[in-house]
This record gives sequence, structure tokens and C-alpha cells, in this order.
Amino acid sequence: MTALRVLHLDHTAAAGGAELALVRMLSARPGWRPFVLTPPTDGSVFDPLDGVVARGRSGIRQPAGASSGRTGAILGAAWRLIVQAAATRTHRAFRGADLVDANSARAAAYGALAVRGSRTPFVVHLRDTVDPTALGGVGFRLMSRLVLPRADGVIANSRLTLRTASPFLREGTGTAVIPSASGLRAASASADGREPGPLRIGMLARIDPWKGQALLIEAFAAAFPDDAVLEIAGSAPFGHERYAAELRGQAERLGVDDRVELLGHVDAVDALLARWDIAVQYSTRPEPLGQNVLQYLAAGKAVVVADEGGPVEWVDDGVNGLRVRPRDPAALAAALRRLADEPELRDRLRAAAGATAGLLTDADVAAAHARFYAEVVRRREEGAGRRRTRLPRE
Repeated sequence: MTALRVLHLDHTAAAGGAELALVRMLSARPGWRPFVLTPPTDGSVFDPLDGVVARGRSGIRQPAGASSGRTGAILGAAWRLIVQAAATRTHRAFRGADLVDANSARAAAYGALAVRGSRTPFVVHLRDTVDPTALGGVGFRLMSRLVLPRADGVIANSRLTLRTASPFLREGTGTAVIPSASGLRAASASADGREPGPLRIGMLARIDPWKGQALLIEAFAAAFPDDAVLEIAGSAPFGHERYAAELRGQAERLGVDDRVELLGHVDAVDALLARWDIAVQYSTRPEPLGQNVLQYLAAGKAVVVADEGGPVEWVDDGVNGLRVRPRDPAALAAALRRLADEPELRDRLRAAAGATAGLLTDADVAAAHARFYAEVVRRREEGAGRRRTRLPRE
């Protein structure tokens, strides 16, 4: 059987979670023939695929925050989407594709326009909940009115994410819950690179106000006035460099700047997690999933998550991690202090974290995608066949 030709659309090459997940999955040598198509864009996140995956650039730049709500900005964003859709539709990779996969919400918007009137199946990746808080007012309207009603298949990163999308899908749309590729390795749960020294707490997430770094710094300062180290790993894409500076200022005001480190983007995630005692996810709104939660569990860390959203589908409170009341730095501080004072609890959670059922390697994620892509193509072909053989009305 000939491998499917899948066109992967992404609106950026910056190191965001969706982009890193796509790189990891395609690096696992999936069972299809991928082509990654982006607009002209800054960033080099897809460079590791050179020589392995075909890539191309077409269209015009799709800047972050383009749809601010002002009429001029909205019209400008709409024009860019239309131009990008036309560039995508006329690209040679589109003409040869068996399936188009939109890897980001912006790519889904122009992808839905590009496939309009074609017979090419269209799959949408959802890594954010479908609501105005997560997508913005304009983004929500595009997703709910343009993208999802056109999708032949939807891959969501959690059951929560899929539930928010379901009201906008047409009957017969294929759906699957597949966690994003997170670099998990079967052996990583047993690896322990802990070095002597103070307790080390960490958060792995892009620098963004809603990811909760400020709440973690506040909780850390309250829980550990004179000991322990906090490491915050993640780049500051999409215009959030100023927020990174604000976090450093916050640590200085709280008197913990000598024990709070902002590491920026980290490539060697396994080595980073190996030296942490406690790993935290504490987003300020319900997290659709958070690849970091899966990475923490696979690495066998004592995990702390906000008690809402996709992470609660993976973390059983008191069994393989702790769930903490959201947006409550005092509650987070209490959980961190408890783990610091109870090493036996940390050890028990670590052991259970690594044994969490359902954790997938990147190869597992790719295999799940291959099965889903094949099913979407099969169903689309069957539907087209039924339409061709339908008897004319008398």
C-alpha cells in the first residue's frame, strides 16, 4: 500500500508547543509521506527535519496577535488569511496531497479556506479549548463557524478539548484524542540525574502570562523563604519578552532572585527534568492538556498541577501527583511545602508517575496519527463514492 501524502500546515516556525510537537512526531519517522508548509516566517523550529521531511514556504507572514479586535486589524488579518489560503491551494504540495493537516489554529483558518471546494480531506489539530477565552473572540468565531464545520477529522489533545469542539462539528466528522508528541521515552521514568544540593522545583512551559509563572514565583517565595531553587524553562515567543523581564522583577521584589532562574528554551529536556525534585503545571485558566504534564509524569517526577482542565485526566490526586486549587498561590505554596517536608510522599508519587497508564512515546503518537489519517481518507473516499453512485431524482 502506498504511503499517504500528508501536507502539514503551520503558520509559524517559532518554538511554540504545537510546532515542537510536530517536529517530535515527524522525527519519529511516521508511516506517511509528510510535507511541512509554512508562510515566510522567523524561527528555526523545523530545521531539525532537514534531510528527513520535505518543507516549503509560501504566501505571506502571519504575525502573532493580528486580530486584536479593532476593525482595521481584523480586516488586515482576514486579508492575510485569504492570501495564505490561495498560496496554499496553488502550492505543488497541496495538489499532490492525500490529506491536509492543520497543526495550529491560525493554519486551520487558512487551511479551511484552501480546501474549500476540493476533495482533499482536512484534519484539524486542537491544542486549545474552543472558547473565546482561549482563542480570542475573532479566533473563536473562525474556529466555530469556518474551521470545525469543514473538518473531516479532528485530533484533540484531551477529552476536555474535544468536548468544547463537538458542538461545532458536522455529523460524521472523525474524532480522536491523541496527546501531542512530548519527547517521552520508555526508559526516562527510571532515569534519575538528581545531584546533591537544595530542593529543586521547576516549571517547563513557554513564557506567557496564562501559563502561571508569576503565581509559581509567588508560591515559591512563600514556601521557601531561605532555601530551595526554582527553575523556569521555556522561551518567550509571540511577543512575551517583556513578560520574562517582569518575572525577573517579581523575583527580585520578593527577595528570591538569587534562587529563581529563567533558563529560556531548553533542548535537553530529559536532563533538565532529571535534576528536579518537584515539577509544576499551574496555568491561570484550564489547560487543555499541557505537554509538560506528560513529560513530568514520564520522567518520574513529583508532579503538582492545577485541579482543572486536561491535566486532571492524567493526575490522580495523591496517587501519581497532587492537584491544587487553581489560581491560589497560598494553596500551591502549601503543596510545595508538603512535598518538601515529606520525602517519602515525593518518592511514592515519583514511582507512580512513571507508571501512569497511557503515556505514549513519539513513535506511539505517530502510529496513532497514521491510523487516524488512514481512517479519515477511507471515510472521505467512501462518502465520495456514495455521492457518485446516488441515483438522480425522478
